[in-house]
Amino acid sequence: MASLHILANPARFLKIARPLTGIFLGLGIVLIAVAVWAGLVMTPPDYLQGETVRILYIHVPAAWLGMGGWSGIAIASLSLIVWRHPLAQVAGRAIAWPGAVFTALCLATGSIWGRPTWGTWWQWDGRLTSMLLLLFVYLGYIALARADADRGGDGRIPALYGLAGTALLPVIRYSVVWWNTLHQGQSIGLTGSSIDTSLLWPLPIALGGFTFLFAAIVLMRMRTLLAQAKAEARMRRMARA
Repeated sequence: MASLHILANPARFLKIARPLTGIFLGLGIVLIAVAVWAGLVMTPPDYLQGETVRILYIHVPAAWLGMGGWSGIAIASLSLIVWRHPLAQVAGRAIAWPGAVFTALCLATGSIWGRPTWGTWWQWDGRLTSMLLLLFVYLGYIALARADADRGGDGRIPALYGLAGTALLPVIRYSVVWWNTLHQGQSIGLTGSSIDTSLLWPLPIALGGFTFLFAAIVLMRMRTLLAQAKAEARMRRMARA
């Protein structure tokens, strides 16, 4: 909580966010480049899926960040409703677009992988359908947050929507357990992984790289939104003068 209050001041937040943006972006690019090189050159093809298995180095991070992005929106929404954190609304809006993009990337890469593996681009499977719903929920949040900002709202309505949307996350997470779905079951767990280590080792690098890239994008968007708000406030003051 103390760190949240420290970052409540936009000037203090920007002082920290400016150098972090470059650091996160650089780390993300380097780690993604290493993961791409390792995934394409250093790992063998799967004995069943062949070369198509390599898409997991994009698909898994995209799914992780699609769900993680909405978790970030939920935390920002809670901070706004409970503690009235002044940057919570900005954080939620900043996370929404990259979260939606990674969710769409997850669906696209899943379809590309599914065509040679399942013989179809799309199946109304529990995991696929729930991820598609998450994309629609993202788009709904983006539209609602924009409408709330245009009418000068306090952000509470998008924040309530952000909290309500978290109900979809456990459905996505456990869809392969609750229903007999075409999507494969959980491959990585706390006790081990069903993926061979010769294929698995670049995945944490890809996860780290895409996570740093996501964080850099969110920080850039937060800085842009704060700059826009500052410019609009200055224009209003000039109009009243």
